[in-house]
Amino acid sequence: MQGFVHIVDDDASFRTAMERRLKRAGYEVAVYASAQPLLDRLPSEGVPSCILLDVQIPGLDGPALQTRLSELGSMLPIIFLTGHPDIPTTVQAIKAGADDFLTKPVSSNELLQAVERAIAHHDMTRGLKTKLDMVRAHIAALTPRERQVFELVIRGETNKQSARALGCTERTIKAHRQRVMEKMQVQSLAELVSLAERAGVLDSASGSRQTA
Repeated sequence: MQGFVHIVDDDASFRTAMERRLKRAGYEVAVYASAQPLLDRLPSEGVPSCILLDVQIPGLDGPALQTRLSELGSMLPIIFLTGHPDIPTTVQAIKAGADDFLTKPVSSNELLQAVERAIAHHDMTRGLKTKLDMVRAHIAALTPRERQVFELVIRGETNKQSARALGCTERTIKAHRQRVMEKMQVQSLAELVSLAERAGVLDSASGSRQTA
C-alpha cells in the first residue's frame, strides 16, 4: 500500500532529499517550507497519508501545528523530525498523538519504516471513521419514535418495560424494534448494542436516563 506524504521543513535541501527518497519508494509527496501553506490547503483524508514535520520551523512550530491540525479534526498521523532532540518536546508530541519522532540525519530504512507504519495507521483510522459515519447515518434515519425505542432497547429494557415507558402496547414496541433492526442493518441485539457503543449513543442514552 502506497500513500501520500506531506513534508513540512524549512530546510530546502533536506526537503528535496526526503522528497526524492519517498518518491523513489513509490509515495506521492507534497512539500511545505512552513506550517501556513499546509494549513491554507489542508491535506485530504481521501487517501492514506501522513505528515513529516520538523519541530523547529519558522512561524507556527511543529508542536503548535500538531495542535492546530487536531483542532481542525485532521486524522493524519504526524512523524516529527528534529536535529536537536530534547526529551520534554518528544514526550509532549507523543502524548499529543504523534506517531513517531525521528532524529536527523534520518536513514532511508528508518524513514521508510516510520512512514509505512504511519500510513497503515491512517488507513485503519479512515476505515473505522467510514464505518462510524455509516452507523450515525443509519441512526439519523430513524423516526423520533424509533429512536426512543432504539435507546430503550440498547439500555437493556424489555419490550414490556419499553411499552410502559412510552405508553403503548408491546406489539407496537416489537414492530418498532423490528424496523430499528432493519434500518440499522443488524441481526441481533448484541450487534445493535455494539454499534451504539461505537457511535457513542449508548453513553449518552445512559446519561440521559440517569439525569431523568
